[in-house]
Amino acid sequence: MLLRPRVPATDWPWLPLLAGHALATALREAEVPAGLKWPNDVLVGERKIAGILMERVDTREGPAAVLGIGLNVSTTEAELPVDTATSVALATGSAPDRTELLTQVLGRLVDEYDAWQADESNAALRAAYTEACVTIGREVRVELPGGRVRTGTARGIDAGGRLVVDDFVVGAGDVVHVRRVG
Repeated sequence: MLLRPRVPATDWPWLPLLAGHALATALREAEVPAGLKWPNDVLVGERKIAGILMERVDTREGPAAVLGIGLNVSTTEAELPVDTATSVALATGSAPDRTELLTQVLGRLVDEYDAWQADESNAALRAAYTEACVTIGREVRVELPGGRVRTGTARGIDAGGRLVVDDFVVGAGDVVHVRRVG
């Protein structure tokens, strides 16, 4: 999708979080028990069902955001690229009608996008995202740009959409949920 947010550029980092929240909400409405993994993955249990990517581009009409959502809909266990992935069909026992699911997802995305642009503080999106984010409260390992690694407990989402982990804030990096042993 190509989006042209009317909010300040400093709020654009919320776009992938918004898309994840909208997708997870639409999936839950379709009886798929989806949760959010900060910043841009949707999980069912510990398995990834969807991912979101966003890139800012400059166009003749001004800056825009290219938003992509990849959702495993009818993928079978044998077709999964990794054992940490899943699909709607595997989560529910049957593949939904793709057109109906797409309509639900896009409708939810439009609603959330419009609400986000009307809320100058991002407070509603922040609260909704935080509530659905399964990363919060988890022990995490954060693989930062440049090869650095930090660990700690994910405590929340700050006003800029960044993950708060103990005494540091993460704006970019790969966050791995650490599985407890025993």
